[in-house]
Amino acid sequence: MSVSPLRVGIVGLGTVGQGVVRVLAKNASTIAARAGRPIVVTDVSVRTAAAKRDCVVDGIRVHATPEAVVAADVDVICELIGGTELANDLILAALAGGKSVVTANKALIAERGNALIAEASARGLTLAFEAAVAGGIPIIKVLREGLTANAIDSLAGIINGTSNYILTQMTVKGQSFADALADAQKLGYAEADPTFDVEGIDAAHKLTILASIAFGTPLNFAAVATEGLSKVHSQDIQLARELGYRIKSLGIAKRSEHGVELRVHPTLVPDDHLLAKTDGALNAVRVHGNAVGQTVYVGRGAGGEPTASAVVADLIDIARLNGAKPVVPALGFTAATLLDQPSLSIEAVESAFYLRLTVADEPGVLRALTSILAEADISIEAILQKEPEDHEDARIAIITSVISGSRFDAALERIRALPFVRADMSRLRVEHFE
Repeated sequence: MSVSPLRVGIVGLGTVGQGVVRVLAKNASTIAARAGRPIVVTDVSVRTAAAKRDCVVDGIRVHATPEAVVAADVDVICELIGGTELANDLILAALAGGKSVVTANKALIAERGNALIAEASARGLTLAFEAAVAGGIPIIKVLREGLTANAIDSLAGIINGTSNYILTQMTVKGQSFADALADAQKLGYAEADPTFDVEGIDAAHKLTILASIAFGTPLNFAAVATEGLSKVHSQDIQLARELGYRIKSLGIAKRSEHGVELRVHPTLVPDDHLLAKTDGALNAVRVHGNAVGQTVYVGRGAGGEPTASAVVADLIDIARLNGAKPVVPALGFTAATLLDQPSLSIEAVESAFYLRLTVADEPGVLRALTSILAEADISIEAILQKEPEDHEDARIAIITSVISGSRFDAALERIRALPFVRADMSRLRVEHFE
């Protein structure tokens, strides 16, 4: 007896949309065998007639508007246009029409996902978003299905390839931030306006999703503290290396009896950790569960076919359901068990700190600095002093013990007021992983 194919409509035929069409065609027999039925693209939308892509073959209907695809006779809608307003409306329309939805839209899920997931659940439909985080790395399935036996207490990841590429160029080639960003833009890793990537907003969207699934909390994008790359100087890259660290932009989520901390910022990572060794535009996510311990997942976090791999995996899950209600909750926990937890302010979050100072080359400098830190009960784990050349000021780099941000910043204010301390300084967090 023949089995009817799963009919897919794709809204947005950009890099990822084209990748989905190609992956479904290239691996059609394998996908059908795994899904139990064929998966075929029947309808797509493009912005203009001139935008018709090479991947569009006979049998695929091309529409000028996304609304036309949503209204078409399909089983599933792939929303791949990005943004929030139109995408939100399209997904709601698709769900109202009895169609499940697959999306790669991390901003939409992070900011409006609670309502969209509730709507899909109420209708017995699937809203799937594996492709929203880390491209081809199936990290959402890992958290939602593979590690379900574990209580997850922390995760940390390089979840923005643009930032990782920039920091890699600064580390390996000694480029400035501005030059590394320009190279990233030339290669297409960074947009003309790179704000979402280099200021941590893109990673914050992804971290919101990962933390919700890891900890069983509603999506809470507003709780994520972000800090961008622009404050990372080439001096910091060099000094960190001499101290045994690499600087990476990490999304970090931790859970304790005090609440949940969510933060994205440049971070010193010990250079023997796998996250420190993940370079270029690759992504990597480290997850710690109370049964499995530490696990790390590395791969391509962007690009047409890596991201399409995640979209197609969601389509296969929907095809396997064959019209039945979803079995696995979208956030890994049943809606009734999702629990709001206090969010720690970034000032309350504890970590080690890195401090780079430029100081006058005169007696008593180190004694004054260490006295202030000692009075604040802050231990020094490592210190590096670079002697001045040709009567220049000296540079000092310090790694502290683990303390709260508020306590460190209070000591830092006293240090700033010292007469021999110059305005040029840097403050970054340090993470040591088990």
